Amino acid sequence: MSVSVSPDYAPQLGQLLIDRGWMFACAESCTGGLLSAAMTDTPGSSQWFDRGFVTYSNAAKVEQLLVNVDTLERFGAVSEETAMEMAAGVLAAAGLSQLAISTTGIAGPDGGTPGKPVGMVCFGFAQRASQGVVTRAMTRIFEGDRAQIRRAAVDFALSTAIGLIEPR
Repeated sequence: MSVSVSPDYAPQLGQLLIDRGWMFACAESCTGGLLSAAMTDTPGSSQWFDRGFVTYSNAAKVEQLLVNVDTLERFGAVSEETAMEMAAGVLAAAGLSQLAISTTGIAGPDGGTPGKPVGMVCFGFAQRASQGVVTRAMTRIFEGDRAQIRRAAVDFALSTAIGLIEPR
């Protein structure tokens, strides 16, 4: 099964980033590089894509993104708290970037629990602003198999980022 994402979101986000003179970076857990791939599949992405981290393990989240060990212990890797720290950590590591997205979730087919079912993905969005870094998080539950969940997560992350920075 193909894991391609919607062909329109990455170029649309890229154009918005170019229009603002912004760079983009991301941190991925459950999407395992698909978000970075969607961005770099877009011609000209070197104008606005800075870097991507795949931090699948908790140790990688702590070492590369400065996620607090206490956050992981209290809320778990799949949580809005961790997603926000991941996104903020990307901006700390990627000094050129103004926008960052993180993904952390349970793509399945195993690993779900009653409180955190298969298909649950937490997203972190971080943006540089005059008052510092502003973060927000969202959680969604996607249906389907592992590939479908991961693809849906990338589509949601990109479309949400477009909505966050597109002129109103």
